[in-house]
Amino acid sequence: MSLPVRVIPCLDVADGRVVKGVKFRGLRDAGDPVELSRRYFEQGADELTFLDVNATVDNRNTAWDIVTRTAEQVFIPLTVGGGVRTVEDVARLLAVGADKVGVNSAAIARPSLIDEIADRFGAQVLVLSLDVKRFRGRFIVTTHGGRTETDIDALEWARDAVRRGAGELLVNSIDADGTKAGFDLELIAAIREVSSVPIIGSGGAGALEHFAPAVHAGADAVLAASVFHNGEMTVADVKRALADSGVTVRETA
Repeated sequence: MSLPVRVIPCLDVADGRVVKGVKFRGLRDAGDPVELSRRYFEQGADELTFLDVNATVDNRNTAWDIVTRTAEQVFIPLTVGGGVRTVEDVARLLAVGADKVGVNSAAIARPSLIDEIADRFGAQVLVLSLDVKRFRGRFIVTTHGGRTETDIDALEWARDAVRRGAGELLVNSIDADGTKAGFDLELIAAIREVSSVPIIGSGGAGALEHFAPAVHAGADAVLAASVFHNGEMTVADVKRALADSGVTVRETA
């Protein structure tokens, strides 16, 4: 029997508040991170992903205090990313309550960071976040919260990262982000072909019928932000829709 598909609310945090934009731009306030985390925990979220969206751009570390306060109230796995550059950053996040740590820009700048984290903490702690966009007929990765394009092929990078020890891939489509037009199924399927580890599909969720196709394309988990923050749907709604489409999910209370 296949493992249940996880439903993961994502909290993009800037200056201590949850924010949301479209294609990583035009960020607006969406609430208090600790409050929203508690709400999603109560709705039956399987995990939470917490991304400090300005940490890399501002060249600083993640907001530790928010992570600490969230971990005290929420008893499901918490993935934290943003501004993680060293093994010491990972150790500190795990110490304040993170279960998994997301890396992106720093790993692109120095791929051996993936090996170092996996060697010290194990692959299960490491989530490689890929912010992907289409460019001249191929998928490329970007850094610094989608602001900086690279010429790195996303599929080759995913394959290399898994070989180095990434335990999970968070695949975020910048083209779909915040558009509510549905997940980038072509991107998810392409990453699925090169990845032997779980994939989290992210970017574009706007309706309940968008989630099952992402799973059928190859996602092991589905992540969304604004549809939850705005109250358009709950985690339980998404799980019901997935179950109705024949997808195995963990039941919510």
